[in-house]
Amino acid sequence: MVKKAAERKQLEQANAFGGNGTIHPTMILEGDEFTGAGRLYNVVKFPPHSSIGYHQHVGETETYMVLQGKGVYNDDGTLVEVGPGDVAYCANGQWHGLENTGEEDLVIVALILFDKTKA
Repeated sequence: MVKKAAERKQLEQANAFGGNGTIHPTMILEGDEFTGAGRLYNVVKFPPHSSIGYHQHVGETETYMVLQGKGVYNDDGTLVEVGPGDVAYCANGQWHGLENTGEEDLVIVALILFDKTKA
């Protein structure tokens, strides 16, 4: 199966988890395509100064890979600058958030997988 770029579902999330502005996820996988392994695999565009608020993951993990732009990742209470090629991992039970601190779009890949090691 091939999903053409124009066919993928594009969303808008205003003030995601209490963050600023509107972020723009584009779904890579959805529904049954996860085969029970996870629930989110998206490319997410953060316009300048937008963010996803600080939130916790329970029963799952989330990984971000920065493709473009720069930002500040809140890594369970520690602020870390991130840029292209950087990977941020939020383990089960931890908290995180991300803010675009630049003047260009911040673009990431986000992947949420269920933590089956803690079942």
